[in-house]
Amino acid sequence: MAVPLANPGYRAFAQARARIAIVGGGFGGATAAWSLRRLLPDADITLVEPNPIYTACPFSNLVIGGTRALDAQSFSYAALAQSGVRVIHARAIAIDASLKQVRLEDGALLTYDRLILSPGIDFRWGAIEGYDRAAAQSAPHAWKAGAQTARLRDQLAAMDDGGLVVMSVPAPPFRCPPGPYERASLIANYLKTRKPRSKLLILDHQDSFSKMPLFREAWAEYYPDHLEWRGASDDGRVSRFDAGSLTLSTDFEEIGADVANIIPPQKAGEIAHSAGVADATGWCPINATSFESTIQDGIHVIGDATIAAPMPKSAFSANLQAKICAISVARLVSGMEPESTVLANTCYSFVAPDQAVSISGVYSNDRGQFTAIDGAGGLTPVGSASGIRSAEASQAETWFASITGEAFG
Repeated sequence: MAVPLANPGYRAFAQARARIAIVGGGFGGATAAWSLRRLLPDADITLVEPNPIYTACPFSNLVIGGTRALDAQSFSYAALAQSGVRVIHARAIAIDASLKQVRLEDGALLTYDRLILSPGIDFRWGAIEGYDRAAAQSAPHAWKAGAQTARLRDQLAAMDDGGLVVMSVPAPPFRCPPGPYERASLIANYLKTRKPRSKLLILDHQDSFSKMPLFREAWAEYYPDHLEWRGASDDGRVSRFDAGSLTLSTDFEEIGADVANIIPPQKAGEIAHSAGVADATGWCPINATSFESTIQDGIHVIGDATIAAPMPKSAFSANLQAKICAISVARLVSGMEPESTVLANTCYSFVAPDQAVSISGVYSNDRGQFTAIDGAGGLTPVGSASGIRSAEASQAETWFASITGEAFG
C-alpha cells in the first residue's frame, strides 16, 4: 500500500509540527519512519534502534539451509538518516507514558507527542524447563536473525552424516506462523543433498499449522526419508531440555539430538512491557483503526508485538501496519480522526530452495477491530505443478527486494 501523499485530504499534514518517536527499527519501525518523513516533512521524527545493522528474518531460513549468504540479510539505516529522520543507535530501557518520555540506556530522555512502538518479540525463557539464554547457545532458536542464524547453520554443517536434527515448535501465537515449517523444509533439503543419511524430527505443540496441506505435500514429494513431523497428539510437546546432552523430553519420551533447534514460546518485546502496553497475555492490545494502545494513550504499537488476529505476525503485516499507523498518527497530530481501511497480507514460504507456496488474506480494521474479509485472499492450490511453485519463489524474491527497499532505502 503506497502512502497516499497526492490525496488532497493529506495536504494539511505538511503543516503539522510534532515530536514523534519510534522505538524499534525492524520492518515496522523503519517503514513508519519513512512514511512519517513523507507525510510530515516539518515534524521532528526520531527512530531509536540499538543495532546499526538490521538482519532480516524473512529469507533467513535459506541461510540456515546453506543456499543464501547471511550478508544478503543485512541492511543499514544510512538512507533513513539521510532522509532527515534522526536515527539514534541506543537501547530504549523505559517509557513514561504520563510524561511522554523515552529513557535511553545512557540516561538520555526523548520527549514525544506521539510514540510508535515496534518492539518485535522476546522469548519466554524457562517456559520449556532447562531452555534459557545460556541453553540457546548449544541449541539455537534462530528466531531472531543474525548470530543465532549463523550458529544453527554452522551446527548443521559440522554434524556428521547420519545425525539427527530435532526441532521444537511452540504453541501459538508466535512470529511467522509458517516459519518453522519452511525452516524444516530447507533443513530437510540440506540433509537430502549434503548429509543423506541424516534426518530431521519436528516435535510440534500443534496438531495443525499454517499451509499444512502444502507443506505435507512437499515433504512427501521431496523429503520422505529425511523429515518426520509429530503433532501434539502424537507426543510432540517438548516440556524439558538438557543442554549438556542435547536431550529433549516429551510426555513419554527422551530424544537425544545431534543438532537441536528449539523455538521457544514468545511474547511482545521487553520495552512493550516496560511501557505498560502489554496485557496478561504478553502481547499488546490495540485499536485496529489507529494502532493506538488500548491501555496507554498516545502510544501506538505495530508489528509482531500486537494482538492483531486474524492478521498474522509477519514482516508483510508489520510493513503495512506501519504505513497505516503513520497515516493515523499524521491525522491525529493534524487534528483529524483516523480512518478505517482494508489491509492485506501475503506470506511466501520456501519448500525447497527454488520452490515456494503462499497464503494471502484481506482484512478490515473498521471500528477498531480486525476482521477477515470473507472470500478474499487465497492459497497456492494443493497439487500445483512445480512451475507454479517456481514462479512463487520468484515472486517471493521480488517481494523481499520491495519490502527491504521500502524499509531501509
